[in-house]
Amino acid sequence: MRVGGWWRGRGVGAQGPRGYRANGRTTLQAGPAGRYGASRQPRVRYRPPAAVGRHLRPEPQVPTSLRTSAGWAWRLLVLGVAAYAVFLLLDRFQPVVIAVFLGLVVTAVLRPLADLLARAMPRSLAVVCAYLLVLLVLAVILTGLGVLVANQAPDVAAQFDTGIGRVERWLEGGPFHLRPSALTGLQQKISTFIRAHRSTLLQNALSGATQAVEIGTIAALGLFCSVFFVHSGERMWDFVADQLSPRHRDGWQRGGHAAWKALSGYIRGIILVAGINAVLVGIALFALRVPLAAPLAVLEFMAAFVPLVGSPVALAVASAVALAARGPVTAVIVLVLIVAIGEIEGHLLHPLIMSWAVRLHPIVVAVSVIAGSIAWGIIGAVLAVPAVSVVWAVTQTLRRPEPRAATRGVRNGT
Repeated sequence: MRVGGWWRGRGVGAQGPRGYRANGRTTLQAGPAGRYGASRQPRVRYRPPAAVGRHLRPEPQVPTSLRTSAGWAWRLLVLGVAAYAVFLLLDRFQPVVIAVFLGLVVTAVLRPLADLLARAMPRSLAVVCAYLLVLLVLAVILTGLGVLVANQAPDVAAQFDTGIGRVERWLEGGPFHLRPSALTGLQQKISTFIRAHRSTLLQNALSGATQAVEIGTIAALGLFCSVFFVHSGERMWDFVADQLSPRHRDGWQRGGHAAWKALSGYIRGIILVAGINAVLVGIALFALRVPLAAPLAVLEFMAAFVPLVGSPVALAVASAVALAARGPVTAVIVLVLIVAIGEIEGHLLHPLIMSWAVRLHPIVVAVSVIAGSIAWGIIGAVLAVPAVSVVWAVTQTLRRPEPRAATRGVRNGT
């Protein structure tokens, strides 16, 4: 086609004609390069919406809250299964776990003494001297308790006979007004039960002997582990840390330091609290002239390792001894002593002495003790609170940002 000058003034730009349609024909248009081609309009396809009509509605979406709850639910389920698998593994090797825990307890007690002695002598000799010194102290204490019990045994037996008669007369009077035949029948029933179940009691005694052998084995293994923990525990920990990648090594070191600080602080604190409780109980029982005051004080010391439960049980035993030996008035005074020492322990000793260790809420302590006792009995009740303290301390430490100096040292390889 010809393109004449009459196109000028009809919308023709500097780049040529834009295209013109006349009489059903397509004119030529010039592109940016000066070429001419047919002007074609792009085809636009009509696409109807996804939902057309009144009766068609979009599919309902899952609420965000339900999706979030489902995500948390399956994650918690996986964590619960993993925790249960770990519990089964620990339960399968329960004696080993107890032995390692005993080794850590001995290490927390003897490590400061060994470090102090190591300033004046070689490390190995300092460890041996620390163990010998502690064993000597324990031998003196146990020997003294044995002598006291042996010397007081005849007097205690006489006081118990007199005290039982005093309790019977007290129960026969007001406000109980029990008949004498009821108490006599109770004594006869107890004697008949012992004669009828003598074989069962003997079997229980034999099983107790077997458990005593197992306890001795666990104690020997714990003592063996503690020797190496006291002597070179930091080198053992560094060896484990060197097996990890440099990226995870710093977190491992921080978590391990927090765990040991919480565990050692808890053990030293609970030993100090138990010692103060035992001294207070011993002084009170001696002042009330209750027999076997020193052994009952030692029982209080050992029972204080079970939080919230041990001390009341030990003092209940002391009150029973006071009831049988000294009468109801002394037993009531010992019961008041239970409440007083519990208040001193909960509101004074724990906040002051346990300040360097991880402090847990009393509800957490109570739930941990009950859960541990359900799982592993008395041993679980003893292990529950330090285990929860360690887990909480490690979690809090790893949630904090890493110190810059520590990060710089890890990057430099120092």
